Amino acid sequence: MYCIVDIETTGNGIRGNKITEISIFKYAEGRVIDEFTSLVNPECEIPPFITGLTGIDNDTVRDSPPLRDIANDILRITEGSVFVAHSVNFDYHVIKNEFRELGIPFTRKKLCTVRLARTVFPGFRSYSLGKLCTSLNIPLEDRHRARGDARATVILFKRIMATPGIEITLKKFLNARSQEATLPPALPRTQYERLPQKPGVYYFKNVNGEVIYTGKAKNIKKRVLGHFYDQSEKEVRMCRATQNIEFDLSGNELVALLMENQAIKKHYPMYNRAQKRKVQGIAIFSYEDREGIMHLALTKAGSVPNPIAILYSLTESRDLLEKLCARFELCPKYCHLQEGVARCSHFRLGPCSGICRGEERIEDYNAKVKQAISSLAEERENFIIKEKGRNPGEDALVVVRDGLYYGYGFIPKETPVSSLEDILAFVTPQKETLEDRRLISSYVLRNSGNLMELEQLK
Repeated sequence: MYCIVDIETTGNGIRGNKITEISIFKYAEGRVIDEFTSLVNPECEIPPFITGLTGIDNDTVRDSPPLRDIANDILRITEGSVFVAHSVNFDYHVIKNEFRELGIPFTRKKLCTVRLARTVFPGFRSYSLGKLCTSLNIPLEDRHRARGDARATVILFKRIMATPGIEITLKKFLNARSQEATLPPALPRTQYERLPQKPGVYYFKNVNGEVIYTGKAKNIKKRVLGHFYDQSEKEVRMCRATQNIEFDLSGNELVALLMENQAIKKHYPMYNRAQKRKVQGIAIFSYEDREGIMHLALTKAGSVPNPIAILYSLTESRDLLEKLCARFELCPKYCHLQEGVARCSHFRLGPCSGICRGEERIEDYNAKVKQAISSLAEERENFIIKEKGRNPGEDALVVVRDGLYYGYGFIPKETPVSSLEDILAFVTPQKETLEDRRLISSYVLRNSGNLMELEQLK
């Protein structure tokens, strides 16, 4: 036996959602044998946008029973039946969560009419209930009301059950190992089956082909399945919107992390939160004032050509300037560590050698500034990280030049390499971000044996 279910809710996600209407049709041997339909008092405010969609407002449900008063009716009609719904995971988990709050366990086998329809009626552009009913000439009255949508789903389910070979399809869908009840309703199973069990980056795309989420994994297929099992509000919404999954192999975790970070900055997926914000770099640069004195100063990266160094926090940038001042006896005033003062008097560095007091020749002071600038250039790191490639016949490379992340690439193992240019021909340049720097720094601390100095190839 089957129970075809539809609910209307307050629209506050999965866990915060409250049922405002429920309709259940018990279906057996090709016909409806029982029905339970009721408005439900959610005991909370119904948002105006939900009222605009369903027509159900606070007055509509004011005298309706709360869910606890009809819980036994729901348990009775669904007991011993397969729970069927259009996008079943939404309806099922809202009911399950509401029952959990009442201290009542609710567990039923599930079938999704979206996934079933994709299998037995392939080729439609959309499998939403409204579009599917139009394509199959199924009457749909009282749209976005529980009984109207449930009745249309009953007719759809009857059409599905009448297709040849449906017994085999149902057996497969009800097999827990098939994961059919777990996959997003709009995602073709072939999209999931083609995912590799290898390191890389994956992209969830919606019906318009837009990237809505990007992630990285050591095992792409396993990680993607984890999204489908996660019943948090964000994950459920994301999976319901997913109609396609693409991927890029990385060969190793470091390159996967770098690829993920760059993809997020490129696509700005709506379901990626932590890494979407672009971090503005801070550039250290030099200039001469009207008196010919060389200054060291900070500004936004990109606003000056050929910066001496780029860092990603104000604290880190000021610390570097302080170290240069101490090491080369520079003036805190002319390094802009003190503003609006006639003479320097830095609390940590003390007074300088006298440039700000007229006690040091400008030529001598500028020579020290040039030494400081040269020291930064000399200390910039230049190396290549060599890691596992996407297949046994290649290596993955991550290049750092002048202290900045240059890019990554893949090179066949048998490729002769005699110069840096030979390697860079296989590397895709990237724009460094704070996350890239942190990822590489963390990797280097743990895997210094995988580094090769660029000087070895010059």
